[in-house]
Amino acid sequence: MSATTTPRSQSAQAPSSALDRFFRITERGSTVAREVRGGFVTFFAMAYILVLNPLILSATSDVSQTAIASGTAAVAGVMTILMGLIANFPMGMAAGLGINAMVAYTLVGANGMTYADAMGLIVIEGVIILVLVLTGFREAVFRAVPAYLKTAISVGIGLFIALIGLINAKIVGPGGTPLELGLGGSLQGWPVLVFLFGLFLIVVLYVRQVKGAILIGILCSTAVAVVIEAIAHLGPYNPEDNPTGWSLSVPALSGSPVSLPDFSTFFQFNLLGSIEKVGIVSVVLLVFSLMLADFFDTMGTMVAVGSEAELLDEQGNPPRMREILIIDSLSAVAGGVGGVSSNTSYVESASGVGEGARTGLASVVTGVLFLASMFLAPLVTMVPYEAATPALVIVGFLMMMQVTEIDWKRPEIALPAFITIIMMPFSYSITNGIGAGFIAFLVVQIARGKLKEVHPLMWLTSALFVVYFTLEPIKAILGVG
Repeated sequence: MSATTTPRSQSAQAPSSALDRFFRITERGSTVAREVRGGFVTFFAMAYILVLNPLILSATSDVSQTAIASGTAAVAGVMTILMGLIANFPMGMAAGLGINAMVAYTLVGANGMTYADAMGLIVIEGVIILVLVLTGFREAVFRAVPAYLKTAISVGIGLFIALIGLINAKIVGPGGTPLELGLGGSLQGWPVLVFLFGLFLIVVLYVRQVKGAILIGILCSTAVAVVIEAIAHLGPYNPEDNPTGWSLSVPALSGSPVSLPDFSTFFQFNLLGSIEKVGIVSVVLLVFSLMLADFFDTMGTMVAVGSEAELLDEQGNPPRMREILIIDSLSAVAGGVGGVSSNTSYVESASGVGEGARTGLASVVTGVLFLASMFLAPLVTMVPYEAATPALVIVGFLMMMQVTEIDWKRPEIALPAFITIIMMPFSYSITNGIGAGFIAFLVVQIARGKLKEVHPLMWLTSALFVVYFTLEPIKAILGVG
């Protein structure tokens, strides 16, 4: 059901307040309470970035983890609020995982490139994407994608985030096979029990149609984790010394729950320093890699969140798409200026949508919580993966339900959709799944002799993905690092 087909019982209700009218809450079949709950759930599902981003970005630099944590919360808070106010879309923004790893382990230190040089590349990449949005190119690419591929993207992301939840909670992990159950093929440790408690609590509440099921599950799981840690003193996870410890953070408070933010990473970027260090050809290839990941990750997330919220039109396009893409592009620039890596849309936003969020009010709530976390970081970081990730598994299920909208009896539709879906979890990347699906779509159309039915932008983006997938050999041929 799209936003244009809201039941009469809901659409006929007159907006009761200025807040309702501004966010079109009643029109989209929601309530203020649902939006607030959804905003809280999205924040808790995303809050891990407040811990991971400082750990990743500080690994190869001398930048303070405290400063990166403050900057991460500040930029995420401001950009998520803007997503809510300007685009009226329930999608959170924060530093992108994958891009921050590229910054830490590929850019910083390469041929003498500094942390500030790497942030300069992020700013350049964000500006280029913003130009592509303002010229209409990015939106045109999105509209050129067939509707069934957009559905496949949403389903693939559902499987992907469910896998993320299972891996982060140590339900599955590497072992004798690429992935196996728990540790050595068996579930072990109290943290895993906390995950299972949270998962089945949400399942029970969901099937009984209890409002706030996902949020209740996260909060109750966190409370159980705090009690267990207070009694058993499990400590942090370590694959060799403590394989049954807590992942991400230990659910215990040490010291004051309040801390002052440190904004020393802001405006510490060198816009052109990378060109002096690695040369213009390498800079072009690096910016291309960053840009393509940002460009298509957001497209997939936008479809997934919009589909789960029932906000897409008949062509699979969300409302205010241009505004969504503008805020996303500005977020990349803001991440570089803030010294915390490119900010992008978070697929975990679908967990808030699963809790009932349908408007930008949920994003405003999430953004405010990010800003508050600058001062309450010790409390926020008490939530371990095992308490938060059950929400991702449940949302994965909700998104997987859309698979019935794909016509599996038609190979020309089913094959590209299938490749899109499987490549996201199997390659651990939304961008890889989209790229593989685009290329498969093109191959199928060539095989069918339907070249005239392929939009020119699908040819262009497929060619760009071929370059993206073979970037390392291209670099070797060009003799660049």
